[in-house]
Amino acid sequence: MKILAQVPLFAGLSELALDGIDHRMVSLSYAEGDRLYSAGDPANYLYVVAAGQVKTLQPALNGNDSILDILAPGEFLGGLTVLGRPVYGETAMALVTTCALRIGTDAFREVLLEYPEIALRALDDVTALLQEARSDTSQRATSTVAQRVATTLLQLAGKFGQHGGSGDGTLIQLPLSRADLAAMTGSTPESVSRVMSQLRKDGVVDTGRRWTSILDHNKLTAIAAAEE
Repeated sequence: MKILAQVPLFAGLSELALDGIDHRMVSLSYAEGDRLYSAGDPANYLYVVAAGQVKTLQPALNGNDSILDILAPGEFLGGLTVLGRPVYGETAMALVTTCALRIGTDAFREVLLEYPEIALRALDDVTALLQEARSDTSQRATSTVAQRVATTLLQLAGKFGQHGGSGDGTLIQLPLSRADLAAMTGSTPESVSRVMSQLRKDGVVDTGRRWTSILDHNKLTAIAAAEE
């Protein structure tokens, strides 16, 4: 119930309404690396992340998949035939041990009929996703690898960042490899490694096996905006 109340799609609904939605959902657990669904599967379910993190990937013919997003608890993903998506256009994979709530097409259609405000929010979400996709395409075509890496780190900090143990650093506790960052920025692991090495040398970030810390937020913001 607490997770559903955090989902923008269900914001402002009464406890009774949330309880009705909760009873239509099932809870599923995934180990790190497990797939919630794959691109091309029938889009019969909507998922809400209850705990953990999920990454969504856009498959590519050359095998260099793009990471579209990383979702935190309270965010929803997937698609439903009721929203005009006969199949999933992306693959969703657990980044860490994850729990997700799942609701099927018929059950979600009932929710939309009972609460028209949810249907309007779903339409707004679809529109926003389309606009975001166009913006990302334009940015990748005109920005440098350093700009894209900086922008991605700032976005991740905004969603997952925590104040570090000392100073004003922002800790991002995500098991992201250089290949993951490359997939998120439309670059190559080698190029991302060079950028991250320079950022560490300049004291802008620090990194570990499963974490990244932003040490100089202003500097990273300037790099993202090409203001160096």
